Parts: sequence; C-alpha cells; structure tokens
Amino acid sequence: MTAEPITPARVDQLLARVRRGGGRITSARRALLETLLGAEGHHLTAQDLADAVQRAVPDVHLSTVYRSLESLEEMGIVDHAHLGHGRAVYHLADEPHQHLVCERCASVTEVPDDVFDELAGTLERAYGFVIRAHHF
Repeated sequence: MTAEPITPARVDQLLARVRRGGGRITSARRALLETLLGAEGHHLTAQDLADAVQRAVPDVHLSTVYRSLESLEEMGIVDHAHLGHGRAVYHLADEPHQHLVCERCASVTEVPDDVFDELAGTLERAYGFVIRAHHF
C-alpha cells in the first residue's frame, strides 16, 4: 500500500473531511495532513509529526500537534497503531489495513483488512468473538 502523492486536490479532499467532521482548518492540521500524505507509506510517531509540523509552521506548539492528532483520529481521518512494543505510529485512515510486524527484524508489512476475513468468521462462529480489525 502506498501513500497518494501530495497534490492540492488531495489536501483539499482531506480538509473537506475535517470540515464535514465539524473541525476547523488550522495551520497545524494542514501541516499534519500534508506530512502524513508525504510519508509514502511510512508510519510516523507523534514526535516525528510534531517535528515536521514545527519545521513547516514554527509557531505551532507541541500540545497543539497532539490535540490535532486526537481530533483527526476522532473524525476518522487519522488512525494510530502500535507496531510491536514501540510507540504509537500514525497514518491516514482512508485505506484500512493491518500491520504484520516481524518479531526478529521489526520490519512492517501492510496487508488489506480482508486478509483476516476468514479468521474473523471462524472466531465468530466458533467462539462468538468479534474482532475489531483496526485493533487486531
């Protein structure tokens, strides 16, 4: 899975989702979204994102970055994952996927959610257990 290129239209599309979600368009949110778009499939920690935002918009405070990430996640625009035992990493939530993390080398492979459909069905039928794929 690869990130879409940063284009004005793509940024505008994400900002429109922020508006529809009841959010305001701020320089911090714009910089966060542009950074995530430019991440090219890499997952960034909150600190990575804060550093990038502060390079783009130096007057943005660290706490603003964290609040913006939280708001964007509540709107369903950004998602976070814990890859192994490390810190949470963030990515755009418009392409649902899972992360396979190698316990030996820590490499991360993204796979589409539907890879787990058969397992999810088996778990539900056999145990009455419904998995939440984005936190599986």
